[in-house]
Amino acid sequence: MGRYVQIINGPNLQLLGRREPAIYGTATLDDIIGSVRERFGSIEIRHMQSNCEGAIIDTLHGCGFDSDCMGVVLNAGAYTHTSLAIADAIAAIERPVVEVHLSNIFAREEIRHRSLIAANCAGSISGFGAESYALAVQALIDYGR
Repeated sequence: MGRYVQIINGPNLQLLGRREPAIYGTATLDDIIGSVRERFGSIEIRHMQSNCEGAIIDTLHGCGFDSDCMGVVLNAGAYTHTSLAIADAIAAIERPVVEVHLSNIFAREEIRHRSLIAANCAGSISGFGAESYALAVQALIDYGR
C-alpha cells in the first residue's frame, strides 16, 4: 500500500466557506483538508487546488504513476460535467480515483446530474458535505487492501 493520498480540488473550491454556504456549507477548504489530515494522521495527505484544467491533469499524471500514492480524491467541481480531458487523464493513470462532491449533485440542476469522469473512477461519493472527503480517503484505504 502506498504512503500518501493526493486530494485534488477544482475550480471555485478555494471559495468554500464563503461560496453559497446553503449548498456547500461553511467549512473552508483549509478546514476540510485539516480535518482529513487529523483524522488520517498516519497517512500523508497531499492537496492541491486549481481553477485550471491543465494543472489538475498535470497533478493526476504526476501522482497517478507514483507507487507511493494510494490513490486520488478528486472534486473536479464544474469540470466534472464538462471535461473529457480530465476523464481521459483518470483513465490513463494507474492509481484509483474517487470522485467527491460536497452537495448531492443528483438533487441539483439537471446539468449536474451527469459526470463525465465517474466512469473512469473507482467510485463516487456525493452529498455528505465535508465528510465526503473522509469517506473517499477511507474508501481508498479499503480499496488498497
